Amino acid sequence: MTGPLHGVRVIEMAGIGPGPFCTMMLADAGADVLRIERRNGTSPLPKLNAGRDRMDRGRRVLTIDLKADGAAEVVLKLIEGADILIEGFRPGVMERLGLGPEICAGRNPRLVYGRMTGWGQDGPLANAAGHDINYIALSGALHAIGPAERPVPPLNLVGDFGGGAMMLAFGVVCALFEARASGKGQVVDAAMTDGAALLMAPFFGMLAGGRWTDTREANLLDGGAPFYGTYRCSDGGFVSIGALEPQFYDLFLKLMEIDDAQFLERADPSLWPQLRSKLEQRFATRTRDDWCKLLEGTDVCFAPVLSLAEAPHHPHNRSRNAFVDLGGTMQPAPAPRFGRTASEVPQASQIGVAVTDEILAEAGFDSAAIAGLRAAGIVTN
Repeated sequence: MTGPLHGVRVIEMAGIGPGPFCTMMLADAGADVLRIERRNGTSPLPKLNAGRDRMDRGRRVLTIDLKADGAAEVVLKLIEGADILIEGFRPGVMERLGLGPEICAGRNPRLVYGRMTGWGQDGPLANAAGHDINYIALSGALHAIGPAERPVPPLNLVGDFGGGAMMLAFGVVCALFEARASGKGQVVDAAMTDGAALLMAPFFGMLAGGRWTDTREANLLDGGAPFYGTYRCSDGGFVSIGALEPQFYDLFLKLMEIDDAQFLERADPSLWPQLRSKLEQRFATRTRDDWCKLLEGTDVCFAPVLSLAEAPHHPHNRSRNAFVDLGGTMQPAPAPRFGRTASEVPQASQIGVAVTDEILAEAGFDSAAIAGLRAAGIVTN
């Protein structure tokens, strides 16, 4: 394997959402990720085997009945050789399994113990169920997204993946950097509510400075401004415009052949609804491809709104190899790009008897011990 995290060993306790996304990022960057799959767990193994679960790429998989007698000892043996552990259970679950941070630190003092939850390890809501939409609602993020009539969840990008997985990846790499100097690991408590709130820092700052209205579709970046938004074309496709700076806006007016004096008063929010209506009418006169021929590649700050099926085939994305084919499934390539320690093209997950034997042998189990683990039902693949 290559990548800046080559040589880093990660144990992933199988889960859904941000945990797998975090470990996918670590694997993409070259880490050796071992996923411990629970027997009858929630992870979609059939999808994994078919290569359709994009977040399960780049790791080996070991299935263990975590509730079986002796299972915790097997996991602890694996943890002895790990740098990072990632788990996304509710607070207290790992402790009940005999795999809490203190026990793991006793076996590996340098271990970075990453914990991914929605509400965090403590607080009044810590043990309540929830999903991305709830976590970003509590952070203030959801309130700011969508049309004036009601908030609209931005997929699960803000809570699960931005405020959760990426914050956890950043946190465990920071802790690993510190552990290599101090010789001591630590717990990283990554809560999606905390992460989503942090992503909103610029907007809280603008609100405090009087440059943001705490109302949807009334601001520069939330769809309120007519020169920063999306427009429907005559063929039903959409285009995006982000002509914020004066020089970009002037070019936009020039290329669109707009000489309406009202567009020179764009700093007046009271005129925004009228300007947007006029632009809607203008964009509706041509197809998306027609607008691409006129505006794409200029300093107007323009791009067509591509579907998931279209995005991998755009010339810019193709030139950068921004998407890769993995087992017949098109998926995003690793990011960001590293100049000297480039990441490899992702590979499908490895699972099966041979993989299990390899993992356990690396941890110090001989063939008789491995056979005993299978006979006891602890290891199930």
